[in-house]
Amino acid sequence: MNFYICGPTASGKSSLAIALANKLDGHIINADAYQVYQGLPILTSCPSADEYTQAPHHLYEFFSISDEFDAAQYRQLALAKIEEFKASGQPLIFVGGSGLYLKFLTHGSSPIPAGDPQLRAQLETQTIEQLQAQLEELDPDSYHNPDFNRYNQRYLIRALEICLMTDKPMSQVKNTWRQQESTINQKLRGIYLDWETPVLNDRIAQRSHIMLEQGAIDEVRASRGLASKTCRKAIGYELIEQLLDGGITKEKCQETLSIRTRQYAKRQRTWFRKETWLKPINMQNTTLEEQVKLAIQAFQI
Repeated sequence: MNFYICGPTASGKSSLAIALANKLDGHIINADAYQVYQGLPILTSCPSADEYTQAPHHLYEFFSISDEFDAAQYRQLALAKIEEFKASGQPLIFVGGSGLYLKFLTHGSSPIPAGDPQLRAQLETQTIEQLQAQLEELDPDSYHNPDFNRYNQRYLIRALEICLMTDKPMSQVKNTWRQQESTINQKLRGIYLDWETPVLNDRIAQRSHIMLEQGAIDEVRASRGLASKTCRKAIGYELIEQLLDGGITKEKCQETLSIRTRQYAKRQRTWFRKETWLKPINMQNTTLEEQVKLAIQAFQI
């Protein structure tokens, strides 16, 4: 059985995962986009050396910081772990805040294609009226949907891209995907850790301070010139580079790091709340033991 613990940064995912792994005799699998990288355990909030000893952990700190990494690669590696432990019957506890990585793992890639620059350039030469007429012909359901803004050129072009690239109406592609998602959702067991915003913001501020005081600056200094584009997208990496170059003070770096992390946490919470298969766990004023009980109830174990 696979279980999923999601939540914004600094929400307590790692400690809950360890407690659950010990309770269920399970293994913890990383589902964070940046904790796969070697050399940045403090900046990316990887489990500590002590935490690694408390339960089996997988897919943490194994990937070279010089290489690019994406959700498709993660899905392949995570599915291999699922296959590896299938015979043992031990539960796998996937833990992370990267919604896209979790989505790729649980649902696969979306059938909606990425944009085609050449096709988009052609469509951009048309007037709004021409785009409207073409979409009404190819996908009348989308065109007449009151929730679709058919006066927005960007929306029209994106809808036409999907129609032309899939050779199907956009409404059909999306409806099929929703039906598939609904079927998959019924089989998934996951939670997201929910905090009141002021409390989570305080936790983020504390974590930002600890990061800078306990080694994140040295990690970035050591990896400069080696880190891939993906790796450098980790929150705080480019900020610390500015600090190292003398562009900002340490105080400004910490303040901005905290702000950007709060903004990221807000996006994470929005993502997880839209995933109806994830059940919220109210973390406010709860002990770790109580959190474990709430998680087990939510997982229906």
